[in-house]
Amino acid sequence: MLNWLQGKIGTLYFSMPFVGWLFLFGLGGGILGLSGFTLNHAEGFSYLSDDPKSCANCHVMREVYDGWNRSPHHAVAVCNDCHTPHSSFVAKYAVKGLNGFNHSKAFTLNDFPEPIRITELNRAVAQESCLHCHGEMVALIAHEDKKNPTDCLTCHAGAGHGR
Repeated sequence: MLNWLQGKIGTLYFSMPFVGWLFLFGLGGGILGLSGFTLNHAEGFSYLSDDPKSCANCHVMREVYDGWNRSPHHAVAVCNDCHTPHSSFVAKYAVKGLNGFNHSKAFTLNDFPEPIRITELNRAVAQESCLHCHGEMVALIAHEDKKNPTDCLTCHAGAGHGR
């Protein structure tokens, strides 16, 4: 099977005219160049950091960022402390990647609600983060072992956002 495949690739390599190769390399270069430009223009690498300013790159997040700057959490937590899992490095960047893809798609297609709303996944992550920091203080009222544990965001939806 491998010899057959190598033979077909070799045949394709030698039978494709120069113009075909030029087109393929031009197309690949165009895709890489456009991707690099977009990544640079959107400040894509900033999203790999924990800097809250990267969350405010999108205009719909400006109000949330400004609220965080006025909140008590400003002194002790950044966006990722509440909006990404604490369980592992992989979980943190999996959620960041999923959110980044969803945010890019929503903002590119202008398909997002205003005011922006939290998803079920992100609500669960935020709940876990609340208990990560405040678990000992709320242990008696959290009811984590029950079927319906206390949802911190029911009463504290604006916590961290200055509301």
